[in-house]
Amino acid sequence: MGRDGKVVRMSHQTPATHRPLTTALAEAAAMAGHAPSVHNSQPWRWRVLPDALELRVVRDSRLAATDPEGELVTLSCGAALHHARLALAAEGWATTVRRMPDPGDPDLLARLTEPRATGADPDAMRAVQCMQVRHTDRRPVSDEPVSDDSLSAIAAAAVQEGARLEILDRDQMLQLAASASQAATVEAEDSRLREELEYWTSRAGDTGLPPEVLPEQPAQTTVPGRDFGRAGTLPVGPGHDRAASYAVLYGDQDEPVDWLRAGEALSAAWLAATRLGVSMVPLSGVVEVPATRQTLRQLLAGLGHPYLGLRLGVADPAHAGPPHTPRLPREQVVDTSAVAGDAT
Repeated sequence: MGRDGKVVRMSHQTPATHRPLTTALAEAAAMAGHAPSVHNSQPWRWRVLPDALELRVVRDSRLAATDPEGELVTLSCGAALHHARLALAAEGWATTVRRMPDPGDPDLLARLTEPRATGADPDAMRAVQCMQVRHTDRRPVSDEPVSDDSLSAIAAAAVQEGARLEILDRDQMLQLAASASQAATVEAEDSRLREELEYWTSRAGDTGLPPEVLPEQPAQTTVPGRDFGRAGTLPVGPGHDRAASYAVLYGDQDEPVDWLRAGEALSAAWLAATRLGVSMVPLSGVVEVPATRQTLRQLLAGLGHPYLGLRLGVADPAHAGPPHTPRLPREQVVDTSAVAGDAT
């Protein structure tokens, strides 16, 4: 469903049985390009094989200060992996997902194998529609709170993908606010982080964050958002986030495969939120700084490892939201050389 309430029709209508498998794999990889990623870096590359689809991570040196261990990059790739899985299911293909399939090749994050024609999945088709309209809206949300039923549905979507979503109470939310403020102070004093943010917010190409998606002035929020170091052109209005809910995405372990699964859970939760008319904004600064990440873990009472903070709210319907961030061209992220002539 689009911002105007109208249903977005899927562009791929042909039944799976009438489309070559390699075409379905290539289309799924292209659809995965709609996934969210740290600083809109789109750090994924896909390789289409005759009967499989491989996902590789692209480790960009211009994220070395923000994400030295590559955790947020891996999480971003996990979101793309979930998008691709749903796109295949919408086309009528089930696959077996092998995560981190080669210990000797850590950049190979996943391989989708053993494709089986199953018939188009209506739920996946609706999710693909949501992929095409999902975006990050950093404006303050409306005064309408997110319903408990919606919060429960969003949390349940994350659980289905192997992570959990802790919806914070008032005291926890204030702790998150303090952690976000502390993280912002630490990052503002780090010249390498400032240089990286300058790079990702000053690009005119197909990655990064253009001025149109950045607030023109700091928004009034209970939990401070990221200070991008420059003003954008997105009007924020007079609103405040008093009605917003906050959450922490977390899991039991802290290994690369867990961050990959966290990305899949983020995708599932965000698409569920989009379907329910809920705006979601990731708060990654609190996990980028070791001290505030540890505070988040204490906030979770030792239940697990935090992957991301999240703001959830109902967007103000009286003002148009920001545009979608740019995307890399398909030929730059989807390699079809192994099936040349087939994936068309």
